[in-house]
Amino acid sequence: MKEERFKKNLYAVVLSLFFFFLCSTSDLLLPRSPLSILAGGRWDLLQPSVGLSAMHMQLLHNNKVIIFDRTDFGPSNLSLPSQNCQNATVFDCSAHSLLYDVASNTFRPLTIRYDTWCSSGSLNASGSLIQTGGYGNGERAVRIFTPCDGVGSVSCDWVENRAYLSSRRWYSSNQILPDGRIIIVGGRRAFTYEFYPRNPGESVFNLRFLAETRDLNEENNLYPFLHLLPDGNLFIFANRRSILFDFVNHRIIKEFPEIPGGDKRNYPSTGSSVLLPLLLTGENANQSKITAEVMVCGGAPPGAFLKAARTIPKIFVGGSRTCGRLKVTDPDPKWIMELMPSPRVMPDMLLLPNGDVLIINGATNGTAGWEDATNAVLNPILYLPDEPDPTRRFEILAPTRIPRMYHSASLLLSDGRVLVGGSNPHKNYNFTARPYPTELSLEAYLPRYLDPQHTRVRPTIITVELAGNMMYGQAFAVTFVIPGFGMFEGGVSVRLVAPSFSTHSTAMNQRLLVLRVRRVSQLSVFAYKADVDAPTNSYVAPPGYYMMFVVHRGIPSVAVWVKL
Repeated sequence: MKEERFKKNLYAVVLSLFFFFLCSTSDLLLPRSPLSILAGGRWDLLQPSVGLSAMHMQLLHNNKVIIFDRTDFGPSNLSLPSQNCQNATVFDCSAHSLLYDVASNTFRPLTIRYDTWCSSGSLNASGSLIQTGGYGNGERAVRIFTPCDGVGSVSCDWVENRAYLSSRRWYSSNQILPDGRIIIVGGRRAFTYEFYPRNPGESVFNLRFLAETRDLNEENNLYPFLHLLPDGNLFIFANRRSILFDFVNHRIIKEFPEIPGGDKRNYPSTGSSVLLPLLLTGENANQSKITAEVMVCGGAPPGAFLKAARTIPKIFVGGSRTCGRLKVTDPDPKWIMELMPSPRVMPDMLLLPNGDVLIINGATNGTAGWEDATNAVLNPILYLPDEPDPTRRFEILAPTRIPRMYHSASLLLSDGRVLVGGSNPHKNYNFTARPYPTELSLEAYLPRYLDPQHTRVRPTIITVELAGNMMYGQAFAVTFVIPGFGMFEGGVSVRLVAPSFSTHSTAMNQRLLVLRVRRVSQLSVFAYKADVDAPTNSYVAPPGYYMMFVVHRGIPSVAVWVKL
């Protein structure tokens, strides 16, 4: 027994020293590209052009990103292989979709036929992208992309069913559900919802709330915000109103108060929304005690879209400066309003692994729509939801040099960076328009937790028990190293982040869970083991792949993918 224990301890020490060396020299191992180093994070230009504009993006569990635009505007700047031309869109023989490999910073074209303009998506429980709707010949389509290994492989591409959906889905929103199905809600003149896959005899269900929230001539209820709550019901927000919806029994349980202030929040007066991190720690490990809080930021005043789109010359009204937080699990919830540093329309809101909220992309004036906005906001904003002083919750971050306006997208990567792409406020590709030409580049924003001075406290995950088949309510262990001698100060948390489908300032299926850590034990000088409880059920965490981060002193590790 003593000899066996000695071997285990020796193994842990050797492993710790190896990872200490790996972490200390990791900057030497990463590919270099020009960095803009300023206070509040850094920007890295990954690709000056990928050949198409990133209107939609989805991270897959093999750390590749599906990126696609619409198909009806003419050729892109990315050619399809000649053998794929016969299966291409009816409009041209260029690629309107691609697969981006995060690790190698390379990409290859994909073949898509039916128009994906302003469509929606969600990963299913097995990690395939279920992509729905669009425009014209794609408005009832379901497209499936199943990940495969090797960026050079041609074995995985889109599989399309042009006529699966029961209703036209253009500007709709998706959410994966506890049973693994996906609900598809709304769309232009579609006041209904449906499911994928649908049950026998099932087609489409009416939802009057969607018709009631539509403004005449402006709409302002497209791409509704969807958040699955820990009780298994769905929070739906459109325009200024929100409901708690029982999609099993097809009924509205309650309507929440209208968000104050009068500003419109959904497309084309586009704001954004997140479900703030769900804490499964301490008493909150009990499902009935989990607090769920929704945050909505940005948008535009009533009439802003008409003034930008249908007035000559265009009038670009200032966007909304307000954010609202609503604890939807409170018995009598009320919106708490806050002010951003500046107005913002078309922002993306992303949950970072340390629990902060990144507000990125967008403009100060106007709305979504073709050439309907101006004054790009180049500075991201960091929002600190747990900061007790409301006057200190917003921080202005380092600016990009590339405006990201209408039809841009962003998402969190497993290494903690934020991938940013797209921006095409024109009907077609226009590279000479000023000040906002069509943008084909990809860049990464590196939050300040990736700054080199944090290397010594940054965790590195060694192993995760049950990573490939984690069961609800199951205990498991995570081993990790802290490379700086004497730098471990406790305060370790283990977090799951669901990869989101990003388009039109909507990060569908985005979710962050702070798991219960029962204990942390030291294995060696640098190595530690955390005993952790998995989420209790699929209401709290729908089935599928999650990025698992270990966070120490506010600094996250690179994530390991786990399947729940």
